[in-house]
Amino acid sequence: MNAQKRYEIFARLREHNPEPTTELDWTTPFELLAAVLLSAQATDVGVNKATARLYPVANTPQAILDLGLDGLKEHIRTIGLYNTKAENLMKTCRILVEQHGGEVPRTRAALEALPGVGRKTANVILNTAFGEPTIAVDTHIFRVANRTGLARGKNVVEVEQKLLRHVPKEFLKDAHHWLILHGRYTCVARRPRCGSCVIEDLCEYPDKVDIG
Repeated sequence: MNAQKRYEIFARLREHNPEPTTELDWTTPFELLAAVLLSAQATDVGVNKATARLYPVANTPQAILDLGLDGLKEHIRTIGLYNTKAENLMKTCRILVEQHGGEVPRTRAALEALPGVGRKTANVILNTAFGEPTIAVDTHIFRVANRTGLARGKNVVEVEQKLLRHVPKEFLKDAHHWLILHGRYTCVARRPRCGSCVIEDLCEYPDKVDIG
């Protein structure tokens, strides 16, 4: 795929959705971090329902530590794997309080040192909370990048690196959200909705499905 086509793809995605953002509910970097930690193998809708109960009671690292492990589990028990997630979140809160003054760090290394935080989660925080031009490649972005020809790669790191090289600079900050939303609602896994896709004529996927 050439640079002109990549530019047009992102120009159309921007025109269709000028201010894309995560579908997780959050108001502070810590609320976003906690929500992302809880979102593994869970839907954003399910996480939002749990955090709507949790955050009015405890939405800072110290408040969650004060809540205690059992109290935290009670608030998030509707989410899959809530026992493991609660333990990781408690450990993360303790590190944030003891090493970062209760604040979410703004470096990749410090973020990835937190329990349950890998490269993808760190990228989400850096991009969404702090406005850094990072791209967190999840299953949706991996599929869209490979299927369309935007950035083909055998693994998420390869796709991430190619996207960072090839996405035009003016689109880089929001590219993560455009691609994940496109994969979630249009370029879906089993039967992509090519008939209603705003970039269908630019996409290099050979097996397009003409459904809206």
